[in-house]
Amino acid sequence: MKRKPTLSKNIGKDVVLCEITNRFVSNRTTELLLEQSVPFSKKWHRVPFLQRSSYNGANMVCVFSINRNQYRHAKRVLSLLEDYDYNRIYLNVI
Repeated sequence: MKRKPTLSKNIGKDVVLCEITNRFVSNRTTELLLEQSVPFSKKWHRVPFLQRSSYNGANMVCVFSINRNQYRHAKRVLSLLEDYDYNRIYLNVI
């Protein structure tokens, strides 16, 4: 009888790295993560009308997700952004 292959515990365990409301900062962040070979996924979500005050009135937010194992490396890479861009990022701490 053959055994089923066992999967790693961290497969499919994506965590939210950051949220960005500015399209230009989102593009710069994407370029930086690609240059540093950090795997990520990027999705745009609509912000409900009553929650827009927490995002300074933005109606769309870009959410970057990464694997849990890559979180520390990705956070170091984001620190390479300019201060102007880094201040516009909402980092999630895990």
